[in-house]
Amino acid sequence: MDMHELTPKQIVKELDKYIISQDKAKKAVAIALRNRWRRQNVSEELRDEILPNNIILIGPTGVGKTEISRRLANLVNAPFIKIEASKFTEVGYVGRDVESIIRELVSLSINQVREELTMEVEDEARERAEEKVLDLLLPPPKRQRKTNLSMDEQKEERKRFEEEKEKHQRTRDKLRKMLQKGALDERDVEMKLDDIPEPRIEVFSSMGLDSFDINVGEILSGFMPGHLSSGKRKKMKVSEALEYLFYSESKKLVDMNDVKEIAISRVEENGIVFLDEIDKIAGEKSQHGPDVSREGVQRDLLPIIEGTNVPTKYGMVDTTHILFIASGAFHVSKPSDLIPELQGRFPIRVELKSLTEEDFAKILTLPKNALIKQYTEMLKTEDVDVSFTKGAIREISSFAAQANNKMEDIGARRLHTVLSILLEDYLYELPDSKMTNIKITKELVTKKLDKIITDEDLTKYIL
Repeated sequence: MDMHELTPKQIVKELDKYIISQDKAKKAVAIALRNRWRRQNVSEELRDEILPNNIILIGPTGVGKTEISRRLANLVNAPFIKIEASKFTEVGYVGRDVESIIRELVSLSINQVREELTMEVEDEARERAEEKVLDLLLPPPKRQRKTNLSMDEQKEERKRFEEEKEKHQRTRDKLRKMLQKGALDERDVEMKLDDIPEPRIEVFSSMGLDSFDINVGEILSGFMPGHLSSGKRKKMKVSEALEYLFYSESKKLVDMNDVKEIAISRVEENGIVFLDEIDKIAGEKSQHGPDVSREGVQRDLLPIIEGTNVPTKYGMVDTTHILFIASGAFHVSKPSDLIPELQGRFPIRVELKSLTEEDFAKILTLPKNALIKQYTEMLKTEDVDVSFTKGAIREISSFAAQANNKMEDIGARRLHTVLSILLEDYLYELPDSKMTNIKITKELVTKKLDKIITDEDLTKYIL
């Protein structure tokens, strides 16, 4: 969708298709996203002065914090990465290098842009791949150079060669139609492997100061006798050759310099970083002073949130205008336990409410990806129609709410557990049964779940 059309109200409307409740959070992220478009359309001298409205979403797990951010990114096709802030403290103060967040975001953006540009050249790449396979199946005729021919003999030779070319072209056209229909997929062809790209992996140094590629092919070729080294010939099926050549031709048609330029620009202008569990690095000060490890991570995060240049294998990335959305339950700590400098970089704070029984009923049915819709479509693959009565939906919601009240509140995630227990027998038995219709009623839900929810020990271990 064009960003010009995405007004805050329209953004909230789009988020409503997937997320129930949490109107304050939706409104906050909608304004932050629209402000990006506004910034990009102000005069150049002011543009660099306008900073993103970074947000802290406060609320228990399973209420929609991550989903709001993810759907927001999908809405505008923005590079998005979810990072758990607590991961940076697992191995002590050094932990994981915070700049790796930006490097991973750039890598995701590179893949995203490469895929888009590959789709743009898909038709041409497939056409080129087909022509190369046809050359393998039916090599073009070669004109033999004969010397000491008379004028008439030369004329006759040219005529013969033209006839041969026409015959070759007719046969090639027939083969092309067969190739496009898949009739030649099982034929064998022998091809040179120059065009087959070697798999590559990216390695980051422990301190994250630089990164480099390792060509797996170069390493393995030394001790794997069957390794597909460049320049060797290999026999393969036509279908395999088409895929290899399509990949190769796509790679030739897509300019990696364009990919890098577009990808980095997208990260700088539209990137979204979701910092989950930020409350885990907001340690309360004790008599012995602040938690060095946690405060150290906060200070490491500060430069990339404030705006700095991060070196990546694709070039320098300016983080000044990347939108950071942090989230946390803040059961033990509170946002004011973050260092003041970091608090100042998150001017917007929104508290998300715990989900109610009524919310659960809506979550089960209203979103585009609602759980009941998912199970309905899955069971259709077994030629079974499943339906849920309104009473059943209310009862499922009630059991989920009770389980959250009795134990840890895990929000909408409890619905996954409740539904999987409710439908477990059907999911197991259906492939071997002759059932074609299932009706889930309130009575059936009660019979299946009542014992579990009333028995505290069962509730603890099953739900």
